[in-house]
Amino acid sequence: MSKDTTSEHLRAELKNLADTLEEVLSSSTDKSKTELDKLRTKARAALEDSRQRLGDSGEKLVQTTREAAGRADEYVQDNPWHGVGIGAALGVALGILIARR
Repeated sequence: MSKDTTSEHLRAELKNLADTLEEVLSSSTDKSKTELDKLRTKARAALEDSRQRLGDSGEKLVQTTREAAGRADEYVQDNPWHGVGIGAALGVALGILIARR
């Protein structure tokens, strides 16, 4: 799953949850008890669904990050001088950025 797809998915989940909660809050004054119970049930289900999906997305993100870190570690172990060069280049770049302040 790409980063853009995950980001869009999270935005859609949060928008859906916000819309459901807004519906509950805006219509709570003019609804009967049974209608309010239905809205609360719908809001609770949307919240639990969003929590589940966001948790799944977080786990996928952690797994992807671990895989990338593992590949980077393997690359540095296979090519130590390239790793030293990349580290030095990053150090110089950070030094220049810090010196500009």
